[in-house]
Amino acid sequence: MRATLRGDLKAALKGRDVVAVTALRSALAAIDNAEAVPTDHQPDAVEVSEHFAGAASGLGAAEAERRHLTEADLRSIVENEIRERSAAAAEYDRLGRTDLADRVRAEAEVLSRYLPR
Repeated sequence: MRATLRGDLKAALKGRDVVAVTALRSALAAIDNAEAVPTDHQPDAVEVSEHFAGAASGLGAAEAERRHLTEADLRSIVENEIRERSAAAAEYDRLGRTDLADRVRAEAEVLSRYLPR
């Protein structure tokens, strides 16, 4: 799914489709954030410095392997992005900002193409 999102982002950028670019960038950022390792995670086999509290040194001290997400995880993230946009559209409608509501609904529509029917 990620490769499809990235490829479609590239096409949307070339086609200057602002709504699709915004939706796809947001979804890809959410996926990247989900893959991030918690800040309190310390890699194995790293020397801990006695001079600086919590500092790590040695080969690979600055490297952290990212989490591996399954297709179900990716689908869940995209579904959450769609839900957030739907909630935002409802709030914009409530506030009388139909222009913004239409825009976030269009973004949700772009993302819904990536979910199985």
